[in-house]
Amino acid sequence: MVSQNTKEPSQRQLRISKEIQKIIAAALERGTVRNPLILDYMVTITSVDISPDLKYCTVYFTTLNGQNLGQIEDDLNAETWGMKKLIASKLKLRYTPDINFRMDETLEEVDRIEKLLRDPKVANDLKRKDEED
Repeated sequence: MVSQNTKEPSQRQLRISKEIQKIIAAALERGTVRNPLILDYMVTITSVDISPDLKYCTVYFTTLNGQNLGQIEDDLNAETWGMKKLIASKLKLRYTPDINFRMDETLEEVDRIEKLLRDPKVANDLKRKDEED
């Protein structure tokens, strides 16, 4: 979840992104989506980034087993109109943000780095580095 913007999000951005996260997570939990296949994968909303003008938000998600993320991303993006209507009914904002669902790749990145660190070659290099200091 690396934001394009180097500036820290405002308190309002943080508050609204948390509310959007709760609304979407609750909708998925209740099963209020048109595509029932989404419900089969136990989708978890991990975070929401919202633009400073509150007009665009990116909703990051993952699944319990991490399978079919690409298909689920497409399915969730097909649901954006319904989600946008739901957010508009719950939050009183001048503009309801446009939603873009993206798979959260931070867990995969953590796994990749851990595998690299466990690699014997890297472990030997780190050991040598410690001995030199």
